[in-house]
Amino acid sequence: MNITGVLFYFFAAVLLVASFRVITAKSTVHAALYLVLAFANAAVIWMMLKAEFLAIALVLVYVGAVMVLFLFVVMMLDLKGDEFREGFWQHLPLAGFIGALIALEMALVLMGGFRLVEAPVPDPALVKMGNTKLLGIEVYTKYLYPLQIAAVLLLVAIIAAIALTLRKRKDSRTQDPSQQVLAKKADRLRIVKMEPVIEVPASVPTQAAPVVPGTSGDKK
Repeated sequence: MNITGVLFYFFAAVLLVASFRVITAKSTVHAALYLVLAFANAAVIWMMLKAEFLAIALVLVYVGAVMVLFLFVVMMLDLKGDEFREGFWQHLPLAGFIGALIALEMALVLMGGFRLVEAPVPDPALVKMGNTKLLGIEVYTKYLYPLQIAAVLLLVAIIAAIALTLRKRKDSRTQDPSQQVLAKKADRLRIVKMEPVIEVPASVPTQAAPVVPGTSGDKK
């Protein structure tokens, strides 16, 4: 066994242990950290299998964005894991059976890829292009319409999730965009002529100027 095989089994073992700890850790924060470790080891295994695009996408999307956001939410909400773990051992046999059934189905589907007598010889011109470029060409040419359908389905799912979780508060003040679009110049400023509340007298009586001491007008 060469060094590549040793590294593969090492990272695979760490991945299995981290995945097991995700569902057995008592702290929700610890479970999220173990999930980050599992994603990192899966990215390394994909990198060893020369799937660079999948490895970088896993690190950037899941480890760098989704899991960091999940950690912030968990730490801010301070969720208690005791309530979520009620009945864990009671449902463990059924969950183990379903997991084994899913693993068996995946093994039956993927087993055909491990029965190759000889590995196909790749085209030297395609090898120079790299896996990422070949994946982009394959996706945006042969699988363009399935990709667009998947994008539309994800967009509909996002809109539906926002619509289902949106709640209107009575004390919040919002603006109607349709009314803002219909606003005109004449509606923004209105000049109103109002009558004075206090009547101004016709003539104002004049007052005598005060006499300053020390002037010529003083009486001794």
